[in-house]
Order: sequence, then C-alpha cells, then structure tokens
Amino acid sequence: MSRRRYVARGVPGGYRIWDNRRRGPWGDFYELCPDELIAALNSGADQARIVELMRRCKKARR
Repeated sequence: MSRRRYVARGVPGGYRIWDNRRRGPWGDFYELCPDELIAALNSGADQARIVELMRRCKKARR
C-alpha cells in the first residue's frame, strides 16, 4: 500500500491537513476532523467535489 499524500494532523484546538509530498500544511484550520475531505483529496476526486467538502467543513467549525 502506498503512502497517503494528505493526512489530518492534530494541532491545539483542532486539525490541519498535512501534505506529505510538499511537507507542509494544506488548506485551513478545522475544529472537526475532515475525514471526507481527506478521502476525496487522496482519491483524486474532481475539484468541484473538493470545494464543496471544504465549504461544508468550514461551516461545521462556525
């Protein structure tokens, strides 16, 4: 099994998405773990689906 490119890393107060290829954070800070968003990023989903999941995760933190 290959190593996943995007993973959720816990930080104080929530989660950040970590890009293993770039070795840095990707996207915004999330209070809830964005499991669906990480799965879409690792599976190569289309951009519209990723944007929709990002919006949904941002609403969940407000």
